[in-house]
Amino acid sequence: MRFDGGEEPGERGEIAVYETLKNILVDTLKVAPEQVTPEATKDDLDLDSLAFVELSMVLGKEHGLHISDDELFDMETVGDIVALMEERAGERS
Repeated sequence: MRFDGGEEPGERGEIAVYETLKNILVDTLKVAPEQVTPEATKDDLDLDSLAFVELSMVLGKEHGLHISDDELFDMETVGDIVALMEERAGERS
């Protein structure tokens, strides 16, 4: 299953995953929307290790993606997290 409901991988799916992550960062972790870009780092977004625990829980409960907080914390940028989310979504199909 894709985040965008489509069957084919590609840019549309990546955009949908990015938007999903951005919504979580903004709505749940209270990051300012203008700060969230694919190049933004955890320092840019002022995210600490507890934020990654919460992100991991939301991804698991709401989206069925099992990504540990340690894996998320090791990602350098928002774009890296999107790539990891896409990879895990592909593993579910």
